[in-house]
Amino acid sequence: MRHALTAVALCALLAAGPVSAKVSATDAARLGQDLTPNGAEKAGNKEGTLPAWTGGLTQPPACYKKGERYCDPFADEKPLFTITPANVAQYEKVLSPGQRAMFAKHATYKMNVYPSHRTLALPPHVYEATKANATRSQIGGNGEAVSGAAIGVPFPIAQTAQEYMWNHKLRYRGEGGRHFNNQFAVTTAGSYSQVTLREDIGFHYSRRNATPDNLDNVSIYFLQIVTAPTRLAGTITLVHETMDQVKEPRRAWQYNPGQRRLRRAPNVGYDNPGTASDGLRTNDQYDGFNGAMDRYTWKLVGKQEMIIPYNSYNLASGKHKYGDIMKKSHINQDLARYELHRVWIVDSTTKPNTTHLYKRRTFYLEEDS
Repeated sequence: MRHALTAVALCALLAAGPVSAKVSATDAARLGQDLTPNGAEKAGNKEGTLPAWTGGLTQPPACYKKGERYCDPFADEKPLFTITPANVAQYEKVLSPGQRAMFAKHATYKMNVYPSHRTLALPPHVYEATKANATRSQIGGNGEAVSGAAIGVPFPIAQTAQEYMWNHKLRYRGEGGRHFNNQFAVTTAGSYSQVTLREDIGFHYSRRNATPDNLDNVSIYFLQIVTAPTRLAGTITLVHETMDQVKEPRRAWQYNPGQRRLRRAPNVGYDNPGTASDGLRTNDQYDGFNGAMDRYTWKLVGKQEMIIPYNSYNLASGKHKYGDIMKKSHINQDLARYELHRVWIVDSTTKPNTTHLYKRRTFYLEEDS
């Protein structure tokens, strides 16, 4: 990770020529006051079902042991209620069309809804950088370039759909690390095949000493190696994600162990099939969305309270075998946790004279994180 790690098919085609105005110092002063340091509403809702943000989860819970996975601080909580196909009509206003479709299609689908906890907490220097970004960050190149931003949220008081998408793509996730990403293609009979990907990620944008001037137009370094199954093992994808892809497009390479050749890979992006995904995932579907936004027309719908996956410590605990999670029609919903939170809704439709496998995409971006 100390050297030129690699950038993930995660950030986006960016361009030059700023077109959006920076917010005023007066507006930026709201951060940490009526707004959280990230730009969310600090207050809860009037019904009391969504609490105020009071700083997030800043200390490990008592159950945490150094060197182990983060434990569930809410393990003793019980669901407030459970949504099933029988009562889903009562909750339609706080469910997405995709969630409602799951209830309509699968009699076994349910959602256990727990008390809401606004747990997001970031290091102080990230909040400081976010406040600085508020008065200097600009978006240009028809939404494909960001300048003047580093470390923190680029647009904490965002005004356009594309600014919110940039907040998602450049959100703080530490400075880097290694994880193992497991993909499962589940058949209609319930059996599945597993692909394991080792991924080394350097969040160049989020380095503690990062500045808009020393990023050298790179936001993320990403290296992905398929480790299983044997027939796919050794496939390598390397990406350097740029901040301004009009100035310099995303740099990507792939190594095919069968051919024993490393080649430039301009196809790592858009709706080309994701690595070892059996064609069930596009490249720009990784991380919810990554890469260029130029094939879509973007619309900011607004903010809304919705029931979404949140604080899913149990599902991610490592206590469960993959076979206990992967079920015939959906994951094991007894292991999932849902909470009520506020989300920004961003809608997008493909532009005329261009193509994408997905003609329309709607994103729900939780306001705190």
